[in-house]
Amino acid sequence: MAYELVIFDNDGVLVDSEPLSNRVLAGYLTELGYPTTIEDSYRDFMGTAAHRVHDVIAERHDGALLPEGFDDAFHGRVFDAFTAELAPVRGAGTLLAELRRRSVPYCLASSAHHSWIRAALDVTGLRGDFPEERIFSAQDVGVGKPAPDLFLHAAAVLGVDPADCLVVEDSPNGVLAARAAGMDVYGYTALTDPAKLTAAGATGLIAGLDEVPALLG
Repeated sequence: MAYELVIFDNDGVLVDSEPLSNRVLAGYLTELGYPTTIEDSYRDFMGTAAHRVHDVIAERHDGALLPEGFDDAFHGRVFDAFTAELAPVRGAGTLLAELRRRSVPYCLASSAHHSWIRAALDVTGLRGDFPEERIFSAQDVGVGKPAPDLFLHAAAVLGVDPADCLVVEDSPNGVLAARAAGMDVYGYTALTDPAKLTAAGATGLIAGLDEVPALLG
């Protein structure tokens, strides 16, 4: 079908941040006495909002609270890693240019904080591809994926029916959110088990961003 809006997740779809952010998070939690591997971090936190880290630690460690300032300290560590290592996902810039050439509207909808999103776009050189009014964060709606609120908010602001949206996601929670919003969603399999994306309800799977143009009808 011909979609009226393409909605991209950011981390892991447009910017190759998941290995960096999950490495930093696993290391920081381990320092604080909550042993966490990068595989644990991928499983428990990939594609979720920041409050999920606090929730999981409390659930698994008898109501333990992370230290005051944890979020700011974590974000600072991640920004340092971004500055040194972050790169765009292969083909991201080319795809966004192709969408503009075709006059296909697109936006970004991420569970991350606005500051995190912008830092990632700045470092990777993608900031110019996203006008401010096309960057959406879970901060805008108060809840992250797998709730559908973020995707529904993006579609409403841009005046597009959810049924006419195509979402590109790399996490099961993102797929669940898109499906709950009534949108088609293709799972990007670079870092995620394809079976998990399919089980979450993905409309289809892609192995690279160069496959997206063929989905647009």
